[in-house]
Amino acid sequence: MTGLLIVDDEEGVRRSLKKALAGDGYEICLAACGEEALDIVRACDRDIGIVIADFKMPGMDGLETLMAIGKINPEITRIILTGYASMERAIDSVNAGIDGFLTKPFVNLELRAKVREYNIRKRLKQFVSEKILMEMVKSGKTVEPRYQKASVVFVDIRGFSRFSKKMRPQEVYRMLSANFFHPLDNIIHEHNGTLDKHIGDGIMGIFGAPVSGGDDAARAVMSAVRMREEMEEINKKLVEKDRQIAIGIGISTGEVLAGVFGSSRKKEYTVYGEAVNLAARLERLARPDEILICQETFQETRDLFRTEGVGRLHIPGIDKEMEIYRVIEKS
Repeated sequence: MTGLLIVDDEEGVRRSLKKALAGDGYEICLAACGEEALDIVRACDRDIGIVIADFKMPGMDGLETLMAIGKINPEITRIILTGYASMERAIDSVNAGIDGFLTKPFVNLELRAKVREYNIRKRLKQFVSEKILMEMVKSGKTVEPRYQKASVVFVDIRGFSRFSKKMRPQEVYRMLSANFFHPLDNIIHEHNGTLDKHIGDGIMGIFGAPVSGGDDAARAVMSAVRMREEMEEINKKLVEKDRQIAIGIGISTGEVLAGVFGSSRKKEYTVYGEAVNLAARLERLARPDEILICQETFQETRDLFRTEGVGRLHIPGIDKEMEIYRVIEKS
């Protein structure tokens, strides 16, 4: 969705905004009032990604316009523009679910940066850490699908069905939330990874997408080591030994297709490719408390971690044998 709709009853303001934002790759549409803006969004809401609306307009004002647009398509980034800058207006906009707040008169560079920031935050705030968001804002990167190198981490509980059958549903929920998802999700974020999804009693994390840090494989393995250490500490505190949690971890590094995929009902930032499939297979092969990594991950981290070779294995779903390594500890 690269379309940007500008809604303002003053032609001069519409022109100025279009000129300021034209160089950022948007397909820009203009509307002179709220009613015209709604017609445009209804006609092509899948193409419109951002709407900037002036607060003070005859008839339907900017806030009413953006609220109505949100009902048509809540995925659209909605930004209010006003020459009556006040905390009250900002609070009204935020409470209405508006994604950004701009004031007139505006400086072109600042305007472009703010629009980009609000749009990136809208798209990715559920998926990535605040640090990655800020890096994307500074670099101006978009979330269009693209191929890039990344390290993928899969974590899963060993024997979950066995001990969950002995617990009531609320007990399972509390146990998983407090002793698995919450601490391990935090570790992914602390190492500037992207929390991709929870899959049953498993977690998928990405390092290097949407933003590469140059040390993505190292951060992926370090996060896995920290997860294993964290689970050891959590298990020590669990009085009932039959409720202790053992995890297996698989990590693979390689080219992935990264982007926001899905339907109008549900979208998510995720990655696809052989590296994803291999990481998932390694996680399934891993024994309790074992971290298995692929050859490329090993090559990029061999000086940072003590490892041992598992051997060349035929990985189900991968049409070749691969050298696999076990991570022992940090060097």
